[in-house]
Amino acid sequence: MATGTTTGTTGKNGVLTSGRAAIAARHLRTDRWWVSPLVTALGLTAFVAYSTWRAFANADYYSEPYVSPFYSPCLGANCVDMPLGARWPLFGDWWGLSPALLVLIFPLGFRLTCYYYRKAYYRGFWQSPPACAVAEPHARYTGETRFPLIVQNIHRYFFYFAIPVAGILTYDVVLAFRDTHGQWGHAGLGTLILLANIVLIWAYTFSCHSCRHIVGGRLKHFSQHPVRYRLWGWVGKLNARHMQLAWASLISVAVADFYVFLVASGAFHDPRFF
Repeated sequence: MATGTTTGTTGKNGVLTSGRAAIAARHLRTDRWWVSPLVTALGLTAFVAYSTWRAFANADYYSEPYVSPFYSPCLGANCVDMPLGARWPLFGDWWGLSPALLVLIFPLGFRLTCYYYRKAYYRGFWQSPPACAVAEPHARYTGETRFPLIVQNIHRYFFYFAIPVAGILTYDVVLAFRDTHGQWGHAGLGTLILLANIVLIWAYTFSCHSCRHIVGGRLKHFSQHPVRYRLWGWVGKLNARHMQLAWASLISVAVADFYVFLVASGAFHDPRFF
C-alpha cells in the first residue's frame, strides 16, 4: 500500500499535517477499539457523580464504629461526634461546607495526577489519543509541557500526602473491630468491607510509579543496596497491576462509603459476626 507523504493539506490537522504519511483513513484498526475508552469514560463519570453527591451531602457518614473513607480524617468543627475516631477540628465554625471537601483534595489529587488515570481520562474524555494507532482529532499536541497539564508533575508530592491519609484509614479499620458500645474484639460486615478497602488502597498506593522510583530510583548499583533492591522488586510486581489496582481501589472506596451511608441512614442493619 503506497502512502507517500502529505504536502501541507489545507485545513487538516493532527496526523494529516504536512510531512506525515498520506493515509486518508483516520485509522486502520478493525477491532472495537472504542469500547475501552467508552467504558473508561462511563466508569469515571459514574464515580465522579457519586463522590460529588456524597462529598456535598454532609450526612450519614458515621455509624459507630464505622466512618466513611470520604470523611476521614474529619477536619471540620461541624463534624459529627466520633468517639476515638479521627476527628480533628482544625477548621473552626467558620467552615460551613461539608468536611469531606477538606480531605478529599489529597486522594483526589493523587489519583488525578496518577500516570494510569492520566491515560484513562486523556483517552476517555479528551481523545488524546482515543486509542493506540487511532489519530487524535486535535490540531496541536503539547503533551504536559504547558499549563494546566504541567501541574501533573506534582504527582509525587500528592503521593507523600496519600501515605498519611491511608494510614488514618487504617486506623479507622482498627476501630471497626469494636461493637456499637465501643467494646473490642468484635467484627461485622462493615469491618470486612473497610478492611478490604484499605488493603486495596495500600496496594494501589504502593503500586504507584512514583513509589517505585522513590524506592529504587537514582541508584547506580543495586548490589550495594540489597534492601532497596528487594523493596523495588516487590513494588515492581504491584506496579505491573497498577491499572487493576487503580480500578479495584476506586470501586472499593465507593462501596465502603455507600455501606456506611446505608448503615448510618438506617436503611441497612450491619450484621455482626462475633
